[in-house]
Amino acid sequence: MIDTHCHLTFPDFEGRVRDELDEAHAHGVTGCITISTTSVDCQEALAIARSHDRVWCSSGVHPLYSDKGPHIWDVIRAVARDPKCVAWGELGLDNHYPEPARSIQDVVLAEQLSVIENERSESGESGLGKPIVIHCRQAFADLIPVLSASSFDPSRFVFHCFTGNADEVRMVLDFGASISFTGVVTYKNAKEVQEAARIVPIDRIMVETDAPFLSPMPKRGERPCRPWMTSLTARFLAELRGEDWDAFHQAINDNTERFFGIDAHGVGV
Repeated sequence: MIDTHCHLTFPDFEGRVRDELDEAHAHGVTGCITISTTSVDCQEALAIARSHDRVWCSSGVHPLYSDKGPHIWDVIRAVARDPKCVAWGELGLDNHYPEPARSIQDVVLAEQLSVIENERSESGESGLGKPIVIHCRQAFADLIPVLSASSFDPSRFVFHCFTGNADEVRMVLDFGASISFTGVVTYKNAKEVQEAARIVPIDRIMVETDAPFLSPMPKRGERPCRPWMTSLTARFLAELRGEDWDAFHQAINDNTERFFGIDAHGVGV
């Protein structure tokens, strides 16, 4: 399987990426997508992706970094055009923290969606072809209408690190997007997230770590969370949903391959 969302550019992994990839492979995690947070970070993510066959990256500005500008959109575009970049984002809205203010987040989100839409018009379908990784924390009612008003196919969005409840997961599913779960779903106090995870159709679910954050059980509290721990969350989800492991494993790989355009089994597309 693939760790569809981690942050290999963070200090926790400095000088350790090769070791982390080897450890992940030993646990059946055959690659990673390292997700960008700023127009500086995305260049570092691309450099890591280019240095390792089984690493890809995204290009975007995280809402919690929306006040860390200036955001150089030409850099975001340039990284997104590279073959090792397989997604835009992560982008979205976060109402959990008081800062950055929503007024700043809203402006950066609008700018970012405009950049992606303009890239599509300038470069043809290749601009739209890359999917979009969404960060949404306590902001579903705010964010989904914004995305609905855009020109993007809802099926090309994935709401990563889903920590909402059943009503919120239904909002996302009715919108048409996919859902990705981190180790949070394994926590004993995450009953609402577990209820949501049971609802997601098998063809719209993915698995990630969000490393270095959110280590799954039984590693909860350890930092860094590491890409190999995707395997723990995947097996938990299969059991939670009452699904045969082999069938669930095949499904999450199929979903990852279809959504990101990469081979989850060991050979890059």
